[in-house]
Parts: sequence; C-alpha cells; structure tokens
Amino acid sequence: MWFAYAVPDPNRPFRWDLVRPDQLGTLLEGTGKPDLWFLDDLVACAAKILARCDDGDLYFVGRSLDSAFDLLGGALASTSWHDRIRQVPLSTFGFGGWAGELRPAEITQLRTNLADAGLTPERLTSRRPVVLVDLVSTGGTYETLYRELRAWVADERRSWDVAKKKLRFLGVTSQEKTSPNTWRWQQRADWTSELAVKNISLDRGIYSYFAGQQHKLSRSFLRWIWADERARDPLHDDRTRQALAEAVAVVEAGRASGSDLVRHITREPTMREPWLRALVSELN
Repeated sequence: MWFAYAVPDPNRPFRWDLVRPDQLGTLLEGTGKPDLWFLDDLVACAAKILARCDDGDLYFVGRSLDSAFDLLGGALASTSWHDRIRQVPLSTFGFGGWAGELRPAEITQLRTNLADAGLTPERLTSRRPVVLVDLVSTGGTYETLYRELRAWVADERRSWDVAKKKLRFLGVTSQEKTSPNTWRWQQRADWTSELAVKNISLDRGIYSYFAGQQHKLSRSFLRWIWADERARDPLHDDRTRQALAEAVAVVEAGRASGSDLVRHITREPTMREPWLRALVSELN
C-alpha cells in the first residue's frame, strides 16, 4: 500500500526550450555544422507519430526520442497543436531487481514530477487521449509507467476502466524483416492486452543512434536524482554544446518540414479522420 508523504517540489533536468531559443546566448559559438543524416527517416517517423496518435496529446518519455520531440516542436509551433506535445523526463533503470522496489518517498516524488509534466489520474480520466511515445526494445519502461499510473489512479479513487480507454502506448521500434513470425514487444506482456498499443518501425542504425549514441542535452533522470536540485543545472561542456547545435538544427528543419510531413501523413489510413485532415491543412 502507498502512504502519503509531504508533497515535495517538482523536479526535472534542465533542457533548453529550443522552439523559443532566447536562452542560448553564445552557447553555439564555435560549434560545427550539424550533420542531420537521419532527417528523412525522422520526418517519416514523426509523421506516423502524428497520424497514429488518435487525436491525443503526445508525451515523449525519457530522452531517447528527443529529436522527434524537437522536430515536431518546430513543425507544430505555428499550429493549434503547439501545446500538445510534452516531455516526461524519466529513466526506469534501477526499478525493481537489484535496486529494489520504489520507496514511498520515491513514489511521492515520481508522482509530483509526472504531474509537473502533465500526467495525473485526473488527466487520464478526462479530455483527449494521453499518448506515451518512446523508443521501445522490451517495453520495460512502458510496463513500469503502466503499473505506477494504475496504482496512482487507484489511490486517487478514480476509475481505471475510464483511464485505460484514454491511455495509449506508441512504441518506436527497430526495423526488422516483416513476417508472420515477427516478434513484437507487446506480445511478451499481459498488461498490454487491455490497452491501445501501436508501433512505428525506424531504421536500425537510426534507432541505435537515438537509443545509445546520440549525446543528449539533459541528464538521465534516474530514481536517485528525482529530488536532486542539481539536476536542474544546465550542461555547458563541448559535447553538450555540439548536441545543442544538432537539436537546434532539427527544430529549424521541423519548421520547414510541413509539406514532407503531410506527404507521409496522407499515406496513413487515419487520413480519413477529420481531426487529422484539419491538422494537415494547418501544416500545408
């Protein structure tokens, strides 16, 4: 059973607002020109994220898909969707197993941080669908979020039957050869059977780059620093500054990507939906 602790202040790792980059100052001086070698595939992936979100609000979990978040931030900046994408800083490394289950104080801090990102039981039982977006391998992060959100809904005495109809899991997976025997991450977990789960495949090299090779702008938000105020300090080292130059370039590419996004979106079956046609008209 979860016991209430004093509600702490929300905490999140610092990350620059790249859609309104007035905080950057001279940080990009001396950085090299970014090579956006992954851009075409990223645009196609971002278009599918929009087309498969069921007119929901998008919550990008962790840091793996920062580039998709940045591209859509630029693309949607001048549309009615400008406030419908958010980031949920979270790393589930160390949950269970050798690190043990979450302690009550950690659960309280996690819920405070999730609420600060816009994820609450109240949000899950009202308005538009909540669509969690992340790179997925085994689905461990999604399973952890599912269990924590379900427990939170129960503690708040809200209806899980209502919440689960609003909750979506959109997994970006490494592209494999398609066959009737292709293994999908959601097949290993019974918890997915009652939820809406969709997948988008991404080139294996680009998947690997986003998952482990791309330098990120913020610290990994592990359970040990959920309440640590030092996580809010910006990083100014050379690698982060070069990664910042890449992220800024992705946002700018997003601003110019409207027609390319539309080209990919119109190939999706959901193009017949009024909400998606309305978004396409704004992107054109």
